[in-house]
Amino acid sequence: MSTEIPTDLQYTRDHEWIRIEGDTATVGVTHHAQSALGDVVFVELLEVGAKLEASEPFGTIESVKAVSEAYMPVGGEVIEVNDTLIDDPELINTEPYGDGWLIKVRVAAGAAALMSADAYEKYVDEIKH
Repeated sequence: MSTEIPTDLQYTRDHEWIRIEGDTATVGVTHHAQSALGDVVFVELLEVGAKLEASEPFGTIESVKAVSEAYMPVGGEVIEVNDTLIDDPELINTEPYGDGWLIKVRVAAGAAALMSADAYEKYVDEIKH
């Protein structure tokens, strides 16, 4: 298992990670996603109170290479956004599984197809080749 893919999280095919604790979930982008993006220079996230279905976009991550959308791994309501990223967007590059998280969500119903760390690692290996 790669140290770049924590085993206590679940993952999506769009390279988001999710940590579900009770009815609350923290969401971010994976090490693979931030590496593919390059140096992140700007992040725009939906506001607290936004209600979304699984697979709907909740934010935009802009890097020196590209602009990419981040997608909801589960349906729910945004209860917190990581405002630190406004002034320090490179946290997504340096700490994608820590201080570089994007949003916290009160989980409603429905989830995108979530993968375990092992399944996500296999998926990333497949798309690299």
